[in-house]
Amino acid sequence: MVTVRYFAGARAAAGVAAEQVPADTLTDLLATLEGQHGPGLSKVLGACSFLVDGLAAHARTVALRPGATVDVLPPFAGG
Repeated sequence: MVTVRYFAGARAAAGVAAEQVPADTLTDLLATLEGQHGPGLSKVLGACSFLVDGLAAHARTVALRPGATVDVLPPFAGG
C-alpha cells in the first residue's frame, strides 16, 4: 500500500485529501486511481506532476515501495 496525497484541483477531483492504494509502480497507481475516481480525476492526473517520498518522479515507471507517499500536484497558478 502507498499513501496518495492530493493537492488543490486534484483533491477536488478525487473527493478526498488522501487515501491508501495498492500499487507497485506509478503507472499502476494512476490506473487504479483513474478506475476508482473516474474521468474527472483522469483528466486532472494528465496535467499533474508527482512526488514519491518527496522526490520528483520523472518517469511513470518508477517503482513504489510499500509505505511510500505519493503527492499529486496539479499545475499551480500565480506566483
